[in-house]
Amino acid sequence: MSVALVTGAGGFVGGHLVAHLRASGDDVVAVDREVDVTDPRAVAAAVAAASPEVVYHLAALSHVGRSWEEPEAVRAVNVGGTRRVLEAVAARAPGARVVVVSSAEVYGVTRPEDQPLAETRALAPVSPYAQSKAEAERVALEAAVAGLDVVVVRPFNHVGPGQAPTFFVPALATRLLAARAAGVREVPVGDLTARRDLTDVRDVVRAYRRLALAGASGTVYNVASGVDHAMAEVAAALVEMVAPGTRLVLDPSLLRPVEVPVSRGDPTRLRAVTRWRPTIDLARSLSDVVSELDRSHQG
Repeated sequence: MSVALVTGAGGFVGGHLVAHLRASGDDVVAVDREVDVTDPRAVAAAVAAASPEVVYHLAALSHVGRSWEEPEAVRAVNVGGTRRVLEAVAARAPGARVVVVSSAEVYGVTRPEDQPLAETRALAPVSPYAQSKAEAERVALEAAVAGLDVVVVRPFNHVGPGQAPTFFVPALATRLLAARAAGVREVPVGDLTARRDLTDVRDVVRAYRRLALAGASGTVYNVASGVDHAMAEVAAALVEMVAPGTRLVLDPSLLRPVEVPVSRGDPTRLRAVTRWRPTIDLARSLSDVVSELDRSHQG
């Protein structure tokens, strides 16, 4: 049991992390938008009030596509917010461990022959979001060199109930449910040629807690299944679950300025220190997302 402070606790991953920590016996202080992570006084006050043993820093602007529209805001929150949190911990809870959540987007555009991607690979971020996460990692690792206890996690794509409808799986499931209700037989989609390493969010947060307990300070860990899935196959599975026979039609407005064709993580380092492995398969993840959205549509 430990006292844990979670920033971004009201978000998709944050909500699942808080639930997992509490179920594991931790005393959790959950903060979200009421604490502006770019405000050093607000962050310092939150850290002082919590007196944490572990800080999970999840607060971020995390939509890759939208980062092209507001790059400065993304950098201010993702880089500046990380710096403010680390400064506050150093001043108010210097013995605490900080788990800084980055993103596999920092690896950039990779080729099939580059897979799986290990933590030693050079970073090549292409989106403003990915660039902000790469810079936040640098800030975190510099803090570790200066003596703070910091672990950096690089999660690959994750799915599960509660994810915002701006992300692929809930977005497509929502459009399919609406089409089924309206009797429409075509649904717009973006690029389905990409392949992604998809892990259920409930497994992802298990990995975060295990790394808080066993990870080495100043070290980066991929959080990934080690298996990539074709997004076209994911889309087809959603169609069969929600509205069989519906045709998926390419909508150029749903395309990103830059698309990473394939991304698969190497979880070797994570598994070596935690023995973590995913327990929820993709079919269950998709089913749980659809069930939750279907209930909200009916309600």
